[in-house]
Amino acid sequence: MSIDEGPGPMLSRRLGYLLKHAQQRMQELNTEALAPFGIDGRELGILLVIAGHEPDSQQQAARRLGIDRTSMVARLDALEDKGLVSRHPHATDRRRNVVELTATGRETVTRAGAASERAEAALLSSLSPRDADRFRDALQAIVLPEPEPVSRSRRAAAPARSAAGSSRTGGPPGRARSG
Repeated sequence: MSIDEGPGPMLSRRLGYLLKHAQQRMQELNTEALAPFGIDGRELGILLVIAGHEPDSQQQAARRLGIDRTSMVARLDALEDKGLVSRHPHATDRRRNVVELTATGRETVTRAGAASERAEAALLSSLSPRDADRFRDALQAIVLPEPEPVSRSRRAAAPARSAAGSSRTGGPPGRARSG
């Protein structure tokens, strides 16, 4: 769609409009990619958080995702019904429920995670690999309170970014790391 066919030059340069439509397209691609696994993007997000911090309490997982406890319980109920997670009381604090991936949950995280990564690649296919990395870095700088550690595969590129004017490893130029 050209600017002449779309919302016009004033709206098509607005971040709110662009982010909304990029998110809608990402959701469409992710929904299609995750359908064979019987989960949606929110459920994959929960599974990924659990996989990265297993075993963890459902409260800690909710806090990491910014989800209220009541919503988290409902989402975990659905994942438990699908056989992807299990919950049991904490060994020393019976008020806490520990959430763990089942064997099926671990397999689903691996396969659905790869499918979701392909959906992300499809969304970013109009960008060069370097621009796609910069776009992701810029979004992380806006969304995340502290930057994620640079992965091993990207460490080699970090000095080049620093030399290009970045004030923090893995981040976009012009945004200093606090603390």
